[in-house]
Amino acid sequence: MRQELVARQVDEQIAARYPVGQRLRVLDVGMGQGTQALRLARAGHKVTGLEADPDMLRVAQESLAGEPAGIRERVRFLEGDGRETGAHFLPGSFDVVLCHGVLMYVPEPDQMLAALARMLAPGGLLSLLVRNGDGLAMRAGLGGNWEGALAAFDATEYTNRIGLSARADRLDGLTSTLAGIGAPLHAWYGVRVFTDTVANDEPLPAAQELDRLLAAEDRAGRTDPYRGVAALLHVCGVRG
Repeated sequence: MRQELVARQVDEQIAARYPVGQRLRVLDVGMGQGTQALRLARAGHKVTGLEADPDMLRVAQESLAGEPAGIRERVRFLEGDGRETGAHFLPGSFDVVLCHGVLMYVPEPDQMLAALARMLAPGGLLSLLVRNGDGLAMRAGLGGNWEGALAAFDATEYTNRIGLSARADRLDGLTSTLAGIGAPLHAWYGVRVFTDTVANDEPLPAAQELDRLLAAEDRAGRTDPYRGVAALLHVCGVRG
């Protein structure tokens, strides 16, 4: 449930920037199983997915094989790392570059972000979804883990739900980085303000309840002070 909610909210935030019907060239870096890449292709966009994990890439290719021919011809999946985009693509090749759920596993992300910004055409959008360093204490605190909450206030490192060590970012640091790579901050949102403690395998609610849930998350994700303590930040930079 949580991942589906995140994908829907982020999709809407990206789509709001563009006129309805505009066809975009999209690069999805660290696309995982290709879920968001396929959603964008079904919406009519031309999508290139880049994934370093061969098992994830195989799952994405199997999913793509089940799509209609008209969608398959708009999609290309490649094995590769976000730090190596220059080896695969020419600068300015994309209108949108997505890097969602990736930076938390990159110890020193500035070089990769600079490479991604170079892939953008003028006016192109760099979309980042990162773990929010200013919200790290929330999940532990809401779960009654007071020791964990106290430790998280000054932390940038954390262990995620699947037991992997990861790193959080803060908005001020990302704002500075985006300015330095020529894609200054355009907008930012909080994601998973109310639903961070929901179990991964909990099913989506019925349609009417889901609409209310998404509306509440979207409102909180755009509104201070709520968005500042969201589990994730959706940060958008625009290439000058």
